[in-house]
Amino acid sequence: MLTSSPLDGLRFAFGTLTVLPVRVRRWDREAARGGMLCAPVAGLVVGGCAAGLGLLLLLLGAGPLLAAVASVAVPAALTRGLHLDGLADTADGLGSGRSAEDALRIMKQSDIGPFGVLTLVLVLLAQVAALAQLYGGSWARGALAAVVSATAARLALTLAARAGVPAARPEGLGAAVAAVVPRGAALTVAAGVICVAGAAGACLGGYDSVRTALAVAAAVVVAEPLLRRCVRRFGGVTGDVFGALAETAATAALVVLCLGR
Repeated sequence: MLTSSPLDGLRFAFGTLTVLPVRVRRWDREAARGGMLCAPVAGLVVGGCAAGLGLLLLLLGAGPLLAAVASVAVPAALTRGLHLDGLADTADGLGSGRSAEDALRIMKQSDIGPFGVLTLVLVLLAQVAALAQLYGGSWARGALAAVVSATAARLALTLAARAGVPAARPEGLGAAVAAVVPRGAALTVAAGVICVAGAAGACLGGYDSVRTALAVAAAVVVAEPLLRRCVRRFGGVTGDVFGALAETAATAALVVLCLGR
């Protein structure tokens, strides 16, 4: 059996979590483990692209609101909207009141129901409003928030792929990555991301350091009840659930970054 390399993990992370032209050469669980451990790195790149476009628009004379819209649009574009689609589908499944089997069937349908539409609108409004406030106060804080929220979103996926969290279906992305990450490794990555976020925030001041670290911690804390609810409701995780967790974590991080200003 071939031993997975860190490069295999990076390919898996970027090939499955972004539309960047990265060829995934291995789809076994060892490569999936490396990929989910590297998920925050993919988030860092996505967030960097989002911040870059937002800053470019500000430099060209656009206002904070337009910069915020652009920074929200970039992650959607770099994931083909799959995380947002997963958020909407998960909301429909949770709100359906049906059995687990019927709820999963509803989530696989191409249309979006009322629960999904409402959740999607509110989450996007919250993300844009938060980033607009942050860009309006400081271009640096707005850019940092775009990067931190995208990274926190993918960190939530690392934790959701930990051992003990089953897949709801025998096929799909959820089945490919469910329970591939050892709990200790997931917690280590989470601690590392929180520390790096705090260090990045320190560039703007001691208060920003604490708030940025808390934003990442809050993101994964808020995503955890949703993960548990989905496991109870659907019997495990799916690709849609992963998308919902990412968007929930990103929104939570942005909200925390807006507080105390």
